Amino acid sequence: MNIILLGPPGAGKGTQAKRLETGRGMIQLSTGDMLRAAVAAGTELGKQAKEVMDSGNLVSDDLMIGLISERLDQDDTKGGFILDGFPRTTAQAEALDVMLEQKGLELDYVIELRVDDAALVRRVVGRYTCAKCGQGYHDEFQKPKVEGVCDVCGSTEFKRRADDNAETVTSRLEAYHRQTAPIIPYYENDGKLKTVDGMAEIDEVTREIEAILG
Repeated sequence: MNIILLGPPGAGKGTQAKRLETGRGMIQLSTGDMLRAAVAAGTELGKQAKEVMDSGNLVSDDLMIGLISERLDQDDTKGGFILDGFPRTTAQAEALDVMLEQKGLELDYVIELRVDDAALVRRVVGRYTCAKCGQGYHDEFQKPKVEGVCDVCGSTEFKRRADDNAETVTSRLEAYHRQTAPIIPYYENDGKLKTVDGMAEIDEVTREIEAILG
């Protein structure tokens, strides 16, 4: 099973991808992770990517497709993959289709986690994690059982991401709607788009995704 998870930052794509990895043996392919891995490994594509990023420019679509293609040649992707963070534009979606066809692969579903912008800002701004074990919490929705103490490891140190603030989240949402949302009709026309309520409880979102995948 090969899928794309679509949705703005904070929609829960990473959480659902981890559950699919555990439950179905699929592999999450995050463009950021792939870039860092290729640069660290010193592959030819990794060297090209490093040169581009060091100069402050964006990695080209061709280079990104090449990195994904290289990653898909590894054995651990044979059980299926979850693309997260790519494609972001119609041109990238078209290039991805061509590359997959050349490999004899295809996308089964493109699953959009639809969210309410205002509620999403509230969700993201309130989240924080245990500094020691990484367990996630939220000011409103998921507080530790004992205030100030991690449920998992007992640590009393917590941290927040610097970009988890209303201004940054709003800006990222605007960028998503402007750049990425236009690919939704592309996959809708292809008959592969499925939509789930990204604002539902995490377990409910998982159930909806599992129902789609069968």
